[in-house]
Amino acid sequence: MTLSARWLGQAGFVLTAGAANLAVDPYLSDSLAEKYAGRLFPHTRLRPAPLAPRELPPLVAVACTHAHTDHMDPGTLAPLLAAQPGTRLVCPRAVAGEALRRSGAPASRVDPLRAGETAGFGPFTLSAVPSAHEERAFDEHGDDRYLGYVIDAAGTRVYHSGDCAPWAGLPEWLARMAIDVALLPVNGRDAYRRDNGVPGNFTFDEAVRLCAAAGIATLVPHHWGMFAFNTADPAGFDLGLADRLGVTVQIPSHGETMILRGRR
Repeated sequence: MTLSARWLGQAGFVLTAGAANLAVDPYLSDSLAEKYAGRLFPHTRLRPAPLAPRELPPLVAVACTHAHTDHMDPGTLAPLLAAQPGTRLVCPRAVAGEALRRSGAPASRVDPLRAGETAGFGPFTLSAVPSAHEERAFDEHGDDRYLGYVIDAAGTRVYHSGDCAPWAGLPEWLARMAIDVALLPVNGRDAYRRDNGVPGNFTFDEAVRLCAAAGIATLVPHHWGMFAFNTADPAGFDLGLADRLGVTVQIPSHGETMILRGRR
């Protein structure tokens, strides 16, 4: 059995192991374009969604890394969970209330996680890892508002960071987990976007260096090609740096599927 990943655009992927499917951060609507019409950053898609929410394959679960709309989209989650009554919804415990409101799902279908906790769905095991969307953020109970997930399936261990920038301790946390493939956002960050409400992520070079420091063999760079104000150009990715540091780069194609290979 192999593990494959179909890129849905932005940070969205469908992972497939055998006949089982798991989605992470699917954004398949135009809810952000509607929300920000006429604003400084109109979130107009640069490319259409590769499929509608109701066209997703049967999912054992859909995992959201945090509550930003391009990761926890009511325009995707509500129709998806209505069409698939057996699908579970995974989210950070700190934003579980928001997940319930946006999805319309009952609490009995939601699996909130804290950093360090693990949950299983069919052939997939998810382990929650803290993320820093420029900075780590916590609720009143000390739970992380931003998480990544280390996903085990079909002999391959994949790390999806959600939105994340470098933070002290992340390489060491990941190195202990023997990860094969990292799905990392590479649209970068700057003061202009941050000061206007758009915190950023890794640069491509930072993503490569994280993989090298954590012993991760393969990088899949994403979170580009969706919004003109918040993207990166794959033509500018320093593949030479990746080669020098021993990191293989698989650049995804919008809507297409790739095989994710483990070392075990």
